[in-house]
Amino acid sequence: MAIKIRLARAGAKKRPYYKIVVADSKSPRDGRFIEKLGTYNPLLPKDGERVKLVTERVQYWLGHGAEPTDRVARFLDAAGMLKRTPRNNPKKGEPGAKAKERAEANAAKAAAAAEAAAAPAEAPAE
Repeated sequence: MAIKIRLARAGAKKRPYYKIVVADSKSPRDGRFIEKLGTYNPLLPKDGERVKLVTERVQYWLGHGAEPTDRVARFLDAAGMLKRTPRNNPKKGEPGAKAKERAEANAAKAAAAAEAAAAPAEAPAE
């Protein structure tokens, strides 16, 4: 049985509130879980108490092979319980192929317009 430490959504519509739970990886997101380890309230300010964890139980489950999801791993890294390796995506800020084509087309149009504007201005007046 693969065990995950993950978020289970609770709260009303447009008012999210999450429980940090240990669950079987095959169970539904908001379904059956083994144990509740804490809470996460994204509506609170970042400098406040957004994340509350029961650290002893988190250490217990990590010791028994539970894998945290990416978001929970960030919480655990901030709490100093787990070292998370930062992800590296060098192409993240790069535009896609169609955006590059549009940029080249716009640059070509701008160059043609600049040539057209410069050509009549240089012609001698008779």
